[in-house]
Amino acid sequence: DPAMNPRLRSAVQAARSANMPKDNIERAIDKSSTTAGVNFENLRYEGFGPRNTAVIIETLTENKNRTAGSIRTILQKHSGNLGSSGSTTHIFNNCGIIQISKKDISDEKVLELAVNAGSKDCISYKDYHEIITNKDDFYKIKNNIKKSIKNLVYSGIEWRANNFIDIPKQESKEFESMLEMLEEDDDIQKVFHNCKLI
Repeated sequence: DPAMNPRLRSAVQAARSANMPKDNIERAIDKSSTTAGVNFENLRYEGFGPRNTAVIIETLTENKNRTAGSIRTILQKHSGNLGSSGSTTHIFNNCGIIQISKKDISDEKVLELAVNAGSKDCISYKDYHEIITNKDDFYKIKNNIKKSIKNLVYSGIEWRANNFIDIPKQESKEFESMLEMLEEDDDIQKVFHNCKLI
């Protein structure tokens, strides 16, 4: 019950803000309730995709061997390979991301809010503002911001690439196919990469 479980409530809100269909959310909750008593682990895998793009894959699994095998197969099918721990994390920055709708606050006010809360950066896009925090400060800054802004578009801890590899649109099919296969795997929670389609 999300009303009685703050962590589940937060996960459901994040799924809704990412436009995940209601059926998918309910299926994920059902899956977790039928596997009560099973020991799930959060594991991170690193690897490389087509054209040497770097990927970080976060999983929630009760079977490490199955998950690693699936990820290895998907990467190899798409001219990539599974890397060792630390093989790609140095290309990324692990940080907190908070997004606020432009309807809720002006460019000047959000910058003031971000600076006062202790964030690293604040960028305004077409429809939303994005506040970037150090990973360790994320929850403290998020709670500070929520005192002023009740509804956030999105908030979470992500791996953001420091530099991107540009892939022309006509060469992107293999990369997009790899992402689709990774996202269809039930054990995989999030996929981060350093590819920019141009």
